[in-house]
Amino acid sequence: MNDDKYFRSVKELEQVGCKWWPKEVRDEAMKVSILQYLLDTQEEFISLLTLADNTNPEKLFKLLEASDFEYHLFLKHLMVLTDVGSEPIQRLNSSFKEVFPGKKLEYEISGKKYSYNFTSLPLQSKPTNARMQISTMKNLQRPCKDKNLCRDLIILLIYGASANSLKTRAILYKCKAYEYLGQKDKIKQYVCENYIRVSRIIAGKTATDLGNVAQVYALRYLSEHLGSNYNLVNNGTIPGVKLDDDKEATFDIVVSRNDDDGRIKKYVGIEVSFQETSNSVAERKGREAQARFRNTNNKRCFVAYIIDGVGNFSRPSAMKDMCDNSHCNVAYTPSEFDLLIEFIKEKIG
Repeated sequence: MNDDKYFRSVKELEQVGCKWWPKEVRDEAMKVSILQYLLDTQEEFISLLTLADNTNPEKLFKLLEASDFEYHLFLKHLMVLTDVGSEPIQRLNSSFKEVFPGKKLEYEISGKKYSYNFTSLPLQSKPTNARMQISTMKNLQRPCKDKNLCRDLIILLIYGASANSLKTRAILYKCKAYEYLGQKDKIKQYVCENYIRVSRIIAGKTATDLGNVAQVYALRYLSEHLGSNYNLVNNGTIPGVKLDDDKEATFDIVVSRNDDDGRIKKYVGIEVSFQETSNSVAERKGREAQARFRNTNNKRCFVAYIIDGVGNFSRPSAMKDMCDNSHCNVAYTPSEFDLLIEFIKEKIG
């Protein structure tokens, strides 16, 4: 093995690599694909809210019954809209009898009092994403298994902020969709404004690619473990570093120090290549590796690679090009990420 612990051969990387997509990356990709599905069905969701009547919850349920829009898909939309996930719902379920005496929600709209009797809540088990049938794309696209549970949760997420009880309102203060029901323009504005964060998450048509998710997951891991003194840029550049065709070289991740005020600012450019199947991405990164390394080195900066996946290991020539033209190469595991963090801190402080 090379004396430099940050530099490994293809064979050495293969010995420490995970080869197949880690569960964390697959889970992240699933979240992204679900969010895209929500955007694809957003117009129909808005239509249902527009046709609904805030004084008559049963009208909304009749609309759902008459449409092909499943209860649990509508629930998932509301959870994103109100930014209420499964964990707050689980906590509410645990203290349900205290928050809702008599198993009913008493609320007021425009001075008129209403009451809704829960038929399913509280559950004896936790209302997890799987229990609510919203954990995967496959579950979201299947017929709803528990309409009563969905009805109870839909009522909470629409009318919670209008509860008579001050304590209940404090818990469900985000749940105010009732204010906009039946008002087309206000509903559209309310939904679109609250879905901006969803659009940002899946920005770009390649966001559902596992390769892109692998890059984002690595970026988040490095950011969380390096700390606030480091600046990490997704798809960033290093000043003056170009490829052989004179195009500015873009790195999957660029790391610098926020407090680096030296005459020559130091950067680490990181390329992420995780291929479970053999494709041209590894070949392209291999072709660019020499110019990327040479020009970065000339600027007294550093190149690192995160390389893994059986598809990459099936292309040893491209992998060798990446490994030979880097200051640090690691596999796609937490312990390897930690080695990369050690390298970054050693090289740029």
